[in-house]
Amino acid sequence: MKEPLVRIRLDGNGRVYHPGETFSGEYRMEGIALEEIKAVEVSVLWHTEGKGDEDLAVHDFHRLSVENGDQIDPRRPGRFSTVLPNSPLSYRGVLIKIRWCVRVRVFLTRGREVLGEVPFRLGEVLPPRSATFWARARRSEEGVSSNEGSQAAGPERPASPGNGHPPGDDRPLPAAEATVP
Repeated sequence: MKEPLVRIRLDGNGRVYHPGETFSGEYRMEGIALEEIKAVEVSVLWHTEGKGDEDLAVHDFHRLSVENGDQIDPRRPGRFSTVLPNSPLSYRGVLIKIRWCVRVRVFLTRGREVLGEVPFRLGEVLPPRSATFWARARRSEEGVSSNEGSQAAGPERPASPGNGHPPGDDRPLPAAEATVP
């Protein structure tokens, strides 16, 4: 017999959704007999990853239970739908990430369960910029060419002393950070 599996398909673009938008899709149970199913839970949630405590919050939750008389047929797809909130938006930072997903849990007899999960993004927050980006932006605002630091520094702007600023400006650069694309 096939290994039990939950497949989830998202409606719409399948990856990026916006606050206030209806988020919907369907799930299918494969390799699961009708008499094995006790309950199905569908959650739309977000969780954090990274430094510090990890948080999790459920935005939308539905439970179907055979005990409560709900009809659960693994031969037919189940549907879910919710209106997405304004926050928190998905975020891929250096120290913390906020990830959204839809999760379907199928509870089977004998205490087993099958889990399916599909990530998606809520909103479009740009990743943080590196120290190199900010140094280039600062030089651009000050009118220093991108060739600054090379042998061909122009007569009006002598080469930088190595800290990304014009001579006499001892401001340090921000600490370098790695960025995650």
